[in-house]
Amino acid sequence: MTEAPRWKDFSHINCWIFDLDNTLYPHESNLFAKIDQRMGEFLCDFLQVELPEAKAVQKKYFHEHGTTLNGLMQNHDIDPHDFLKYVHNIDVSDLAANATLASALEQLDGRKIIFTNGSIFHAKNVSSQLGIEHHFDHIFDIAAADFRPKPDKGVYEKLVRELDIDPTRAVLFEDMAVNLAPAHEMGMITVWIPNPAHWSSEGSEGVHIHYTIDNLANWLEALLEDKIRTNL
Repeated sequence: MTEAPRWKDFSHINCWIFDLDNTLYPHESNLFAKIDQRMGEFLCDFLQVELPEAKAVQKKYFHEHGTTLNGLMQNHDIDPHDFLKYVHNIDVSDLAANATLASALEQLDGRKIIFTNGSIFHAKNVSSQLGIEHHFDHIFDIAAADFRPKPDKGVYEKLVRELDIDPTRAVLFEDMAVNLAPAHEMGMITVWIPNPAHWSSEGSEGVHIHYTIDNLANWLEALLEDKIRTNL
C-alpha cells in the first residue's frame, strides 16, 4: 500500500539514492527478465550444462551469495567483467521514457545517486532510455563495490565514505526489502517498492522500512506537491 509522503519528513535530505532494476523502472516492464535469460545462457555455456541445470545453479548462487555473479566468483574464479558484459547486453528500446520521474528528479534538491548490483554500463543504458541519466551525479555500481553485492554492509559504508554522504541526510529507494536493512542501521530513510517476485519481500519484516510504495514517479510527484502545499 502506498503511504502518502510528507515533505517535512524529507526536508533535511540532501542525497537521494536509488537502486536501478525494478526501482527506477517498473517491475511490469519485464526488463529484468531479459537479464535473467542472459544469465541462464551464460551459465549454460560456461558450465556446459543444459538450461534447467544452469537455472538451478543461478538460483542457488543468488540465494547463497547475494548475486549469481558473486557465486560464480567464489566458486569458479570467473572474470566478473565477462559476465557483466554478456548479461547486460540487452535491448532496452521497448522501455518507455518516464517524463514524470524525470520532472521529479529535476525538482529534488541535493545529489541523486544510482546504487546498483549491476554494471555502470547497464545503469547508463537504462537511465538514458528512461530519459533520466542526466539527473544523476554518480553511479555506484558493482565494480565500485569491489563486486560485493548489497546487502553487504561494508558496501554501504564504502558508498557513504567515498561519496561523502551523511547517511542521516540520505534516503534509499529499493525493490529488495533486505537491501534496506543496512541503510536503516546507518540512519537513512528507507523506501521499499515491492513487486511479486519472492526475493522482493524477503527480509521485509521489522522496522527497517519507513515507507512502502507502489510507483516511484507518482510518489515523488506527491512528495513534491506536499512541499508546495506546506511551503517548506
